[in-house]
Amino acid sequence: MAVPKKKTTQSKRNMRRSHNRLKATNWVEDSNTGEAKRRHHIDLKTGMYKGEQIIEGRS
Repeated sequence: MAVPKKKTTQSKRNMRRSHNRLKATNWVEDSNTGEAKRRHHIDLKTGMYKGEQIIEGRS
């Protein structure tokens, strides 16, 4: 079984973990309703995407 020769410093440990954070989602204001929505996603309330009716919206 492999055993490390030296203790890993806090700096090296934290540098390794720097990519494990949660990514922030990108929210924009919808031009039609004014509500917050994620970019490049269908608005489930209205069913619109890029000005086109994709699915029937929920009432």
